[in-house]
Amino acid sequence: MRTFLFSLWLALPSGALAEPPHKSGEVVIERGSVELEPGTRVSYEVGTLYVPENRRNPESRLIGVGFARLKAPRPTGAPPVFWLPGGPGLSVLGSLLDNDAAGKGRLRSWLNFGVVGDLVVVEQRGYTRRGEMLEAATVASPLDRPVSVKEEAEAMRAMARRAVAENPDKDLSGYDLGELVADVDAVRRALGYSKVSLFGGSFGSQWSLALMRLHPEIVARAVLSGVEPLNNGYDMPSHVFGALQRIAYDADRDAGLAPYRPEGGLMEAVRALHRRFAAAPVRVQVRDSAGRSQTVVLGAEDLQLALNSHTQEGEQWPAFILSLYHGHYEDWARDVIAERAAGKTKLIGPLIDSSLGVTAEREHQLRTDAAVAMLGTWNFEANIASASDWPTRDMGDALRKPVSSTIPVVFVHGDWDTSTPIDNTLGLLPYFPNGHAIQVHRGGHDGAFYLLRNEPAVKSAVYEFLKTGKTAGLPHEVTLPVPGFPLPSFAPPGAATKASAGTPTP
Repeated sequence: MRTFLFSLWLALPSGALAEPPHKSGEVVIERGSVELEPGTRVSYEVGTLYVPENRRNPESRLIGVGFARLKAPRPTGAPPVFWLPGGPGLSVLGSLLDNDAAGKGRLRSWLNFGVVGDLVVVEQRGYTRRGEMLEAATVASPLDRPVSVKEEAEAMRAMARRAVAENPDKDLSGYDLGELVADVDAVRRALGYSKVSLFGGSFGSQWSLALMRLHPEIVARAVLSGVEPLNNGYDMPSHVFGALQRIAYDADRDAGLAPYRPEGGLMEAVRALHRRFAAAPVRVQVRDSAGRSQTVVLGAEDLQLALNSHTQEGEQWPAFILSLYHGHYEDWARDVIAERAAGKTKLIGPLIDSSLGVTAEREHQLRTDAAVAMLGTWNFEANIASASDWPTRDMGDALRKPVSSTIPVVFVHGDWDTSTPIDNTLGLLPYFPNGHAIQVHRGGHDGAFYLLRNEPAVKSAVYEFLKTGKTAGLPHEVTLPVPGFPLPSFAPPGAATKASAGTPTP
């Protein structure tokens, strides 16, 4: 292992000292500290692991994979916790390297793992501060007609072909989930650990499940939240719709929203919007911050996409739906204009998702699901259609299908989670005889992290589980209070006011 101080390299004149070529498996570690609070400094290690871009190719070039380690204040005898970020495409080393409030908040949560043992955070190849940050340009979508999932799928196929053509010096076939698993194992070996415990949410849980499948002998235990099983990278529409119904249940009992709700409640507003946009698209004119006017046409598939994407904060969703129900489309239109603009996307997402895919049985269930009528096929269509255009391998049904595992796992899942519905955990739990599920009622996609921040007793029990494997003190259910639902940005309509149907396009 070679160790140096990052600041020394920065201080050297250009060309004064050439860094020697790296070798596969080599680790370079930078030691430093960051001031978390005035007078409080946190010591850390940030490392780069050099690995083949494609382990199946003996001539592959080397790439860097970034990681960080926070050593426990004192030895505990427990395996280290390997914290695997979500995304794909979440880079987190900035929590140590950048001086910003969000990073310091994450760092504070990382320090809590010191009661368990060492904490190691591993970034994803293809999107890491210590290696490749692979991105591709996206093409703008026209504003004068509604979007369609078919056009989105064709755009994804075109982007895949461009990505390969624009990166002739890179082997994009090496950016799949199997390689990410091998990277974690390589970091473990480089740091000298025999076993590890895992902590991951969303894609981090899927990454963890793949590690548990391919290297069960090195995993002591795991805590997974917002669980994404290996065959559930694409959400079942009815499971997402079920989470929306649970949000609507509380929203229909909120006194502040009462003047805005139609008879039949929030889900009736959703059904009315579905009928409205199925009948005709709507043309919406808005002005941007500079006063310039833009017009966008919104159709039935735009509404489906909005129902999939405007649900990350459950308490915000009712005001969004009721605003549309009453014909106030302006905020939505501004969001759509921004979404249809040209930009950049992280390649690691479609490279991994299209490679992992789903079994034929699950694809059939996705396409024939009852809620497709409301939500469409936005969640999976583009990835499935473009899978053959991306160079990553098909990971195969043997990895995708769940199998029994004796590894102790605590699953934490919110039943308001529309990104990875709680049905994911309920379907996976029978395969883990030593598993323990905690349902967070009204919890969203950050259920586990919310739990650890605001439930001290449960927080201590989770850390005790990671340290010893003991499940005493872990509940099966935690109920969060009903949130304060924000109101739409306009005054409630009068009793005789009918919902506007917008301006239909000619």
